[in-house]
Amino acid sequence: MEKEKNNRSSFSGKIGFVLSAAGASVGLGNIWRFPYLAAKYGGGIFLLIYILLALTFGYTMIVAESALGRMTRKSPVGAFKAFGKKAGWLSFGGWINAVIPMLIVPYYSVIGGWVLKYLFEYLRGNSETLAKDGYFTEFITSSGKVELWFLVFAVLVFAVILAGVKNGVERVSRVMMPMMIVLAVVVAVYSVTRPGAVEGIKYFLIPNLEHFSIMTVVAAMGQMFYSLSIAMGILYTYGSYIGKEVDVEKSTTQVEVFDTGVALLAGLMIIPAVYVFMGRDGMSAGPGLMFISLPKVFNEMGIAGDIVGLIFFMIVAFAAVTSSVSIMEAIVSSLIDRFHWSRRKSAILVTVYGLIAEIIVCLGYNKLYMEVKLPNGTVGQILDIMDYVSNNVLMPIVALATCILVGWIVS
Repeated sequence: MEKEKNNRSSFSGKIGFVLSAAGASVGLGNIWRFPYLAAKYGGGIFLLIYILLALTFGYTMIVAESALGRMTRKSPVGAFKAFGKKAGWLSFGGWINAVIPMLIVPYYSVIGGWVLKYLFEYLRGNSETLAKDGYFTEFITSSGKVELWFLVFAVLVFAVILAGVKNGVERVSRVMMPMMIVLAVVVAVYSVTRPGAVEGIKYFLIPNLEHFSIMTVVAAMGQMFYSLSIAMGILYTYGSYIGKEVDVEKSTTQVEVFDTGVALLAGLMIIPAVYVFMGRDGMSAGPGLMFISLPKVFNEMGIAGDIVGLIFFMIVAFAAVTSSVSIMEAIVSSLIDRFHWSRRKSAILVTVYGLIAEIIVCLGYNKLYMEVKLPNGTVGQILDIMDYVSNNVLMPIVALATCILVGWIVS
Protein backbone atom coordinates (compact mmCIF):
# COMPACT_ATOMS: atom_id res chain seq x y z
CA MET A 1 0.00 0.00 0.00
CA GLU A 2 1.46 3.31 -1.07
CA LYS A 3 1.87 6.07 1.50
CA GLU A 4 2.14 9.82 1.27
CA LYS A 5 4.67 11.74 3.36
CA ASN A 6 2.07 12.13 6.07
CA ASN A 7 1.75 8.33 6.17
CA ARG A 8 -1.74 8.45 4.65
CA SER A 9 -2.88 5.64 2.38
CA SER A 10 -3.23 6.52 -1.30
CA PHE A 11 -4.43 5.22 -4.65
CA SER A 12 -1.78 4.16 -7.17
CA GLY A 13 -2.86 6.93 -9.56
CA LYS A 14 -5.64 8.44 -11.63
CA ILE A 15 -7.08 5.14 -12.89
CA GLY A 16 -7.25 3.77 -9.36
CA PHE A 17 -9.13 6.87 -8.17
CA VAL A 18 -11.53 6.96 -11.14
CA LEU A 19 -12.43 3.26 -10.91
CA SER A 20 -12.80 3.41 -7.12
CA ALA A 21 -14.95 6.56 -7.26
CA ALA A 22 -16.97 5.00 -10.09
CA GLY A 23 -17.31 1.85 -8.00
CA ALA A 24 -18.69 4.00 -5.17
CA SER A 25 -21.17 5.65 -7.54
CA VAL A 26 -22.12 2.59 -9.55
CA GLY A 27 -23.85 0.44 -6.96
CA LEU A 28 -27.29 -0.54 -5.76
CA GLY A 29 -28.24 3.10 -6.29
CA ASN A 30 -27.95 2.59 -10.04
CA ILE A 31 -29.16 -0.95 -10.46
CA TRP A 32 -31.71 -1.38 -7.66
CA ARG A 33 -32.89 2.18 -6.91
CA PHE A 34 -32.66 4.05 -10.23
CA PRO A 35 -34.87 1.74 -12.38
CA TYR A 36 -37.75 1.56 -9.89
CA LEU A 37 -37.71 5.33 -9.35
CA ALA A 38 -37.60 5.94 -13.11
CA ALA A 39 -40.49 3.52 -13.60
CA LYS A 40 -42.50 5.13 -10.79
CA TYR A 41 -41.87 8.82 -11.51
CA GLY A 42 -42.38 9.21 -15.23
CA GLY A 43 -39.69 7.29 -17.13
CA GLY A 44 -38.15 9.65 -19.69
CA ILE A 45 -38.96 12.87 -17.82
CA PHE A 46 -37.34 11.45 -14.64
CA LEU A 47 -34.28 10.47 -16.68
CA LEU A 48 -34.00 13.94 -18.22
CA ILE A 49 -34.22 15.73 -14.87
CA TYR A 50 -31.73 13.32 -13.30
CA ILE A 51 -29.18 13.89 -16.08
CA LEU A 52 -29.57 17.69 -15.87
CA LEU A 53 -29.03 17.59 -12.09
CA ALA A 54 -26.06 15.23 -12.39
CA LEU A 55 -24.32 17.35 -15.04
CA THR A 56 -24.76 20.61 -13.09
CA PHE A 57 -25.13 20.34 -9.34
CA GLY A 58 -23.80 16.78 -9.17
CA TYR A 59 -20.64 17.56 -11.14
CA THR A 60 -19.90 20.62 -8.99
CA MET A 61 -20.35 18.69 -5.75
CA ILE A 62 -18.09 15.82 -6.82
CA VAL A 63 -15.32 18.27 -7.74
CA ALA A 64 -15.78 20.25 -4.51
CA GLU A 65 -15.75 17.24 -2.17
CA SER A 66 -12.83 15.51 -3.91
CA ALA A 67 -10.80 18.74 -4.00
CA LEU A 68 -11.45 19.47 -0.30
CA GLY A 69 -10.38 15.94 0.59
CA ARG A 70 -7.17 16.30 -1.42
CA MET A 71 -6.47 19.81 -0.05
CA THR A 72 -6.81 18.78 3.61
CA ARG A 73 -5.69 15.12 3.30
CA LYS A 74 -8.55 14.29 5.65
CA SER A 75 -11.90 12.52 5.70
CA PRO A 76 -14.96 14.84 6.10
CA VAL A 77 -14.75 15.54 9.86
CA GLY A 78 -11.08 16.49 9.56
CA ALA A 79 -11.64 18.38 6.30
CA PHE A 80 -14.19 20.74 7.89
CA LYS A 81 -12.06 21.13 11.02
CA ALA A 82 -8.97 21.94 8.95
CA PHE A 83 -10.30 25.45 8.41
CA GLY A 84 -10.42 26.05 12.16
CA LYS A 85 -12.38 28.99 13.51
CA LYS A 86 -13.16 30.15 9.98
CA ALA A 87 -15.48 27.16 9.54
CA GLY A 88 -17.18 27.87 12.87
CA TRP A 89 -20.66 26.36 13.04
CA LEU A 90 -20.09 24.68 9.65
CA SER A 91 -18.01 21.97 11.35
CA PHE A 92 -21.30 20.13 11.98
CA GLY A 93 -21.30 19.39 8.24
CA GLY A 94 -18.27 17.16 8.68
CA TRP A 95 -19.96 15.19 11.46
CA ILE A 96 -23.17 14.71 9.49
CA ASN A 97 -21.01 13.56 6.58
CA ALA A 98 -19.66 10.87 8.92
CA VAL A 99 -23.11 9.93 10.27
CA ILE A 100 -24.74 9.40 6.87
CA PRO A 101 -22.64 6.36 5.87
CA MET A 102 -23.32 4.92 9.33
CA LEU A 103 -27.05 5.07 8.50
CA ILE A 104 -26.56 3.62 5.03
CA VAL A 105 -24.19 0.72 5.83
CA PRO A 106 -26.75 -1.36 7.79
CA TYR A 107 -29.58 -1.37 5.27
CA TYR A 108 -27.18 -1.47 2.30
CA SER A 109 -25.62 -4.66 3.67
CA VAL A 110 -29.06 -6.17 4.24
CA ILE A 111 -29.99 -5.54 0.59
CA GLY A 112 -26.56 -6.87 -0.41
CA GLY A 113 -27.44 -10.06 1.47
CA TRP A 114 -30.74 -10.31 -0.46
CA VAL A 115 -28.76 -10.04 -3.70
CA LEU A 116 -26.34 -12.81 -2.69
CA LYS A 117 -29.29 -15.04 -1.75
CA TYR A 118 -30.91 -14.58 -5.16
CA LEU A 119 -27.58 -15.13 -6.93
CA PHE A 120 -27.10 -18.35 -4.96
CA GLU A 121 -30.57 -19.59 -5.89
CA TYR A 122 -29.97 -18.86 -9.58
CA LEU A 123 -26.71 -20.81 -9.35
CA ARG A 124 -28.74 -23.71 -7.94
CA GLY A 125 -31.23 -23.42 -10.80
CA ASN A 126 -34.17 -22.39 -8.59
CA SER A 127 -35.51 -19.64 -10.86
CA GLU A 128 -39.09 -20.97 -10.62
CA THR A 129 -38.99 -20.77 -6.83
CA LEU A 130 -37.81 -17.15 -6.93
CA ALA A 131 -40.69 -16.26 -9.27
CA LYS A 132 -43.41 -17.56 -6.96
CA ASP A 133 -45.86 -15.08 -5.44
CA GLY A 134 -44.89 -14.21 -1.89
CA TYR A 135 -41.37 -15.69 -2.06
CA PHE A 136 -39.58 -12.38 -1.45
CA THR A 137 -41.87 -11.40 1.43
CA GLU A 138 -41.49 -14.83 3.00
CA PHE A 139 -37.70 -14.58 2.71
CA ILE A 140 -37.23 -11.10 4.22
CA THR A 141 -39.66 -11.81 7.09
CA SER A 142 -38.00 -15.09 8.05
CA SER A 143 -35.64 -15.22 11.01
CA GLY A 144 -32.16 -16.62 10.45
CA LYS A 145 -32.04 -16.78 6.64
CA VAL A 146 -31.71 -13.04 6.07
CA GLU A 147 -29.18 -12.68 8.88
CA LEU A 148 -27.03 -15.44 7.36
CA TRP A 149 -26.84 -13.73 3.97
CA PHE A 150 -26.10 -10.23 5.22
CA LEU A 151 -23.38 -11.79 7.40
CA VAL A 152 -21.79 -13.33 4.29
CA PHE A 153 -21.98 -9.97 2.53
CA ALA A 154 -20.53 -8.10 5.54
CA VAL A 155 -17.57 -10.51 5.73
CA LEU A 156 -16.78 -9.94 2.03
CA VAL A 157 -16.77 -6.17 2.51
CA PHE A 158 -14.73 -6.41 5.74
CA ALA A 159 -12.06 -8.46 3.95
CA VAL A 160 -11.70 -5.81 1.23
CA ILE A 161 -11.51 -2.92 3.73
CA LEU A 162 -8.96 -4.76 5.85
CA ALA A 163 -6.70 -5.20 2.82
CA GLY A 164 -6.31 -1.43 2.56
CA VAL A 165 -6.78 1.28 -0.07
CA LYS A 166 -4.54 0.03 -2.87
CA ASN A 167 -4.68 -3.72 -2.25
CA GLY A 168 -8.33 -3.80 -1.25
CA VAL A 169 -10.56 -0.93 -2.41
CA GLU A 170 -8.65 -0.18 -5.63
CA ARG A 171 -7.93 -3.78 -6.62
CA VAL A 172 -11.56 -4.90 -6.22
CA SER A 173 -12.76 -1.88 -8.22
CA ARG A 174 -10.25 -2.54 -11.02
CA VAL A 175 -11.51 -6.11 -11.41
CA MET A 176 -15.23 -5.79 -10.75
CA MET A 177 -16.02 -2.56 -12.61
CA PRO A 178 -15.00 -3.72 -16.12
CA MET A 179 -16.65 -7.12 -15.58
CA MET A 180 -19.85 -5.46 -14.43
CA ILE A 181 -20.01 -3.13 -17.46
CA VAL A 182 -19.53 -6.01 -19.92
CA LEU A 183 -22.21 -8.14 -18.25
CA ALA A 184 -24.60 -5.18 -18.06
CA VAL A 185 -24.24 -4.52 -21.80
CA VAL A 186 -25.00 -8.19 -22.55
CA VAL A 187 -28.19 -8.20 -20.46
CA ALA A 188 -29.32 -4.77 -21.75
CA VAL A 189 -28.93 -5.87 -25.37
CA TYR A 190 -30.92 -9.03 -24.67
CA SER A 191 -33.67 -7.05 -22.91
CA VAL A 192 -34.16 -4.36 -25.57
CA THR A 193 -34.27 -6.90 -28.40
CA ARG A 194 -37.24 -8.81 -26.93
CA PRO A 195 -40.44 -8.59 -29.04
CA GLY A 196 -42.57 -5.73 -27.72
CA ALA A 197 -39.71 -4.06 -25.81
CA VAL A 198 -39.99 -0.87 -27.90
CA GLU A 199 -42.82 0.54 -25.77
CA GLY A 200 -40.79 0.04 -22.62
CA ILE A 201 -37.77 1.72 -24.24
CA LYS A 202 -39.92 4.69 -25.27
CA TYR A 203 -41.32 5.04 -21.76
CA PHE A 204 -37.82 5.06 -20.27
CA LEU A 205 -36.00 7.26 -22.80
CA ILE A 206 -38.57 9.71 -24.21
CA PRO A 207 -39.64 12.53 -21.83
CA ASN A 208 -43.40 13.00 -21.47
CA LEU A 209 -44.52 16.12 -19.60
CA GLU A 210 -47.79 14.41 -18.70
CA HIS A 211 -45.79 12.19 -16.34
CA PHE A 212 -44.13 15.17 -14.61
CA SER A 213 -44.81 16.13 -10.97
CA ILE A 214 -42.90 17.87 -8.21
CA MET A 215 -42.10 14.42 -6.80
CA THR A 216 -40.28 13.67 -10.06
CA VAL A 217 -37.79 16.42 -9.20
CA VAL A 218 -37.56 15.40 -5.52
CA ALA A 219 -36.96 11.75 -6.44
CA ALA A 220 -34.38 12.65 -9.10
CA MET A 221 -32.55 14.91 -6.64
CA GLY A 222 -32.48 12.20 -3.96
CA GLN A 223 -31.30 9.66 -6.52
CA MET A 224 -28.51 12.01 -7.64
CA PHE A 225 -27.13 12.20 -4.08
CA TYR A 226 -27.37 8.43 -3.64
CA SER A 227 -26.06 7.47 -7.05
CA LEU A 228 -23.11 9.89 -7.26
CA SER A 229 -22.08 9.25 -3.62
CA ILE A 230 -22.45 12.96 -2.83
CA ALA A 231 -22.70 14.07 0.82
CA MET A 232 -21.76 10.64 2.17
CA GLY A 233 -18.16 11.43 3.11
CA ILE A 234 -16.94 9.05 0.40
CA LEU A 235 -15.59 11.65 -2.02
CA TYR A 236 -13.82 13.57 0.76
CA THR A 237 -12.17 10.30 1.79
CA TYR A 238 -11.24 9.20 -1.74
CA GLY A 239 -10.06 12.73 -2.55
CA SER A 240 -7.68 12.54 0.40
CA TYR A 241 -6.07 9.48 -1.17
CA ILE A 242 -5.06 11.19 -4.46
CA GLY A 243 -2.04 13.32 -5.30
CA LYS A 244 -1.74 16.65 -7.07
CA GLU A 245 -1.01 14.92 -10.38
CA VAL A 246 -4.65 13.78 -10.66
CA ASP A 247 -6.91 16.18 -12.60
CA VAL A 248 -10.02 16.25 -10.39
CA GLU A 249 -12.29 17.86 -13.00
CA LYS A 250 -11.34 15.41 -15.75
CA SER A 251 -11.66 12.49 -13.34
CA THR A 252 -15.10 13.73 -12.26
CA THR A 253 -16.24 13.77 -15.89
CA GLN A 254 -15.13 10.15 -16.26
CA VAL A 255 -16.90 9.14 -13.03
CA GLU A 256 -20.13 10.78 -14.21
CA VAL A 257 -19.87 9.01 -17.58
CA PHE A 258 -19.53 5.68 -15.73
CA ASP A 259 -22.39 6.47 -13.38
CA THR A 260 -24.87 7.78 -15.95
CA GLY A 261 -23.93 5.05 -18.41
CA VAL A 262 -24.62 2.29 -15.90
CA ALA A 263 -27.87 3.97 -14.82
CA LEU A 264 -28.99 3.94 -18.46
CA LEU A 265 -27.90 0.31 -18.83
CA ALA A 266 -29.77 -0.62 -15.65
CA GLY A 267 -32.93 1.02 -16.95
CA LEU A 268 -32.56 -0.75 -20.29
CA MET A 269 -31.90 -4.07 -18.54
CA ILE A 270 -35.01 -3.85 -16.38
CA ILE A 271 -37.75 -1.54 -17.68
CA PRO A 272 -38.25 -2.93 -21.24
CA ALA A 273 -38.22 -6.52 -19.95
CA VAL A 274 -40.76 -5.77 -17.21
CA TYR A 275 -42.88 -3.81 -19.72
CA VAL A 276 -42.95 -6.78 -22.15
CA PHE A 277 -44.01 -9.41 -19.63
CA MET A 278 -45.99 -7.38 -17.08
CA GLY A 279 -47.07 -4.17 -18.85
CA ARG A 280 -47.45 -0.82 -17.07
CA ASP A 281 -48.71 -2.61 -13.94
CA GLY A 282 -45.28 -4.14 -13.50
CA MET A 283 -43.77 -0.67 -13.20
CA SER A 284 -45.54 -0.01 -9.88
CA ALA A 285 -43.58 -2.63 -7.92
CA GLY A 286 -41.38 0.07 -6.34
CA PRO A 287 -38.35 -1.17 -4.33
CA GLY A 288 -39.47 -4.74 -4.99
CA LEU A 289 -39.07 -4.34 -8.76
CA MET A 290 -35.72 -6.14 -8.75
CA PHE A 291 -36.69 -8.90 -6.31
CA ILE A 292 -40.34 -9.49 -7.22
CA SER A 293 -41.03 -8.43 -10.82
CA LEU A 294 -37.72 -9.36 -12.43
CA PRO A 295 -37.61 -13.01 -11.27
CA LYS A 296 -41.09 -13.42 -12.81
CA VAL A 297 -39.80 -11.85 -16.04
CA PHE A 298 -36.75 -14.14 -16.11
CA ASN A 299 -38.94 -17.18 -15.44
CA GLU A 300 -41.16 -16.27 -18.41
CA MET A 301 -38.07 -16.30 -20.65
CA GLY A 302 -37.51 -20.02 -20.11
CA ILE A 303 -33.95 -21.42 -20.15
CA ALA A 304 -32.57 -18.13 -21.48
CA GLY A 305 -34.11 -16.40 -18.47
CA ASP A 306 -32.19 -18.64 -16.08
CA ILE A 307 -28.92 -17.52 -17.66
CA VAL A 308 -29.94 -13.86 -17.86
CA GLY A 309 -31.11 -13.94 -14.22
CA LEU A 310 -27.81 -15.45 -13.09
CA ILE A 311 -25.78 -12.82 -14.96
CA PHE A 312 -28.04 -10.01 -13.76
CA PHE A 313 -27.69 -10.83 -10.06
CA MET A 314 -23.95 -11.32 -10.56
CA ILE A 315 -23.82 -7.74 -11.86
CA VAL A 316 -25.84 -6.49 -8.89
CA ALA A 317 -23.60 -8.40 -6.47
CA PHE A 318 -20.49 -6.77 -7.97
CA ALA A 319 -22.12 -3.34 -7.74
CA ALA A 320 -23.25 -3.92 -4.16
CA VAL A 321 -19.77 -4.95 -3.01
CA THR A 322 -17.88 -2.05 -4.66
CA SER A 323 -20.23 0.62 -3.37
CA SER A 324 -20.57 -0.92 0.09
CA VAL A 325 -16.78 -0.98 0.34
CA SER A 326 -16.68 2.76 -0.38
CA ILE A 327 -19.35 3.55 2.23
CA MET A 328 -17.58 1.52 4.90
CA GLU A 329 -14.20 3.01 3.91
CA ALA A 330 -15.58 6.50 4.58
CA ILE A 331 -16.44 5.48 8.17
CA VAL A 332 -13.13 3.66 8.75
CA SER A 333 -11.13 6.62 7.43
CA SER A 334 -13.00 9.02 9.73
CA LEU A 335 -12.18 6.85 12.76
CA ILE A 336 -8.51 6.62 11.74
CA ASP A 337 -8.30 10.41 11.32
CA ARG A 338 -10.22 11.28 14.49
CA PHE A 339 -8.90 8.70 16.97
CA HIS A 340 -5.66 7.58 15.25
CA TRP A 341 -6.68 3.95 15.48
CA SER A 342 -5.22 1.28 13.21
CA ARG A 343 -7.10 0.29 10.06
CA ARG A 344 -7.65 -3.19 11.51
CA LYS A 345 -9.20 -1.89 14.75
CA SER A 346 -11.37 0.64 12.91
CA ALA A 347 -12.58 -1.95 10.38
CA ILE A 348 -13.46 -4.43 13.14
CA LEU A 349 -15.41 -1.82 15.14
CA VAL A 350 -17.34 -0.64 12.07
CA THR A 351 -18.14 -4.24 11.12
CA VAL A 352 -19.40 -5.02 14.64
CA TYR A 353 -21.55 -1.88 14.61
CA GLY A 354 -22.83 -2.80 11.15
CA LEU A 355 -23.81 -6.32 12.23
CA ILE A 356 -25.78 -5.05 15.23
CA ALA A 357 -27.55 -2.37 13.18
CA GLU A 358 -28.22 -4.85 10.34
CA ILE A 359 -29.97 -7.22 12.75
CA ILE A 360 -32.25 -4.35 13.80
CA VAL A 361 -33.02 -3.58 10.13
CA CYS A 362 -33.84 -7.26 9.49
CA LEU A 363 -36.09 -7.39 12.56
CA GLY A 364 -37.97 -4.46 11.06
CA TYR A 365 -39.68 -6.98 8.79
CA ASN A 366 -40.81 -9.32 11.58
CA LYS A 367 -40.27 -8.80 15.34
CA LEU A 368 -39.95 -5.00 15.07
CA TYR A 369 -42.38 -4.56 12.18
CA MET A 370 -43.93 -1.11 11.95
CA GLU A 371 -45.66 1.04 9.37
CA VAL A 372 -44.59 4.68 9.37
CA LYS A 373 -46.03 7.14 6.86
CA LEU A 374 -43.17 9.13 5.35
CA PRO A 375 -43.41 12.72 4.01
CA ASN A 376 -43.21 11.43 0.41
CA GLY A 377 -46.52 9.61 0.94
CA THR A 378 -45.11 6.09 1.19
CA VAL A 379 -45.40 3.76 4.15
CA GLY A 380 -42.07 2.40 5.33
CA GLN A 381 -40.33 0.08 7.77
CA ILE A 382 -36.97 0.62 9.50
CA LEU A 383 -35.01 0.19 6.24
CA ASP A 384 -37.20 2.72 4.42
CA ILE A 385 -36.95 5.22 7.28
CA MET A 386 -33.14 5.05 7.29
CA ASP A 387 -33.09 5.43 3.52
CA TYR A 388 -35.43 8.44 3.59
CA VAL A 389 -33.65 10.25 6.44
CA SER A 390 -30.17 9.78 4.94
CA ASN A 391 -31.12 10.65 1.34
CA ASN A 392 -33.89 13.23 1.62
CA VAL A 393 -32.99 14.99 4.88
CA LEU A 394 -29.32 14.74 5.84
CA MET A 395 -27.69 14.72 2.38
CA PRO A 396 -29.19 18.05 1.26
CA ILE A 397 -28.06 19.62 4.57
CA VAL A 398 -24.51 18.35 4.05
CA ALA A 399 -24.50 19.54 0.44
CA LEU A 400 -25.53 23.02 1.59
CA ALA A 401 -22.79 23.03 4.24
CA THR A 402 -20.20 22.05 1.61
CA CYS A 403 -21.38 24.80 -0.75
CA ILE A 404 -21.06 27.41 2.02
CA LEU A 405 -17.63 26.07 3.02
CA VAL A 406 -16.33 26.32 -0.56
CA GLY A 407 -18.06 29.59 -1.45
CA TRP A 408 -17.44 31.60 1.71
CA ILE A 409 -14.60 29.98 3.67
CA VAL A 410 -12.17 28.30 1.27
CA SER A 411 -12.45 30.96 -1.43
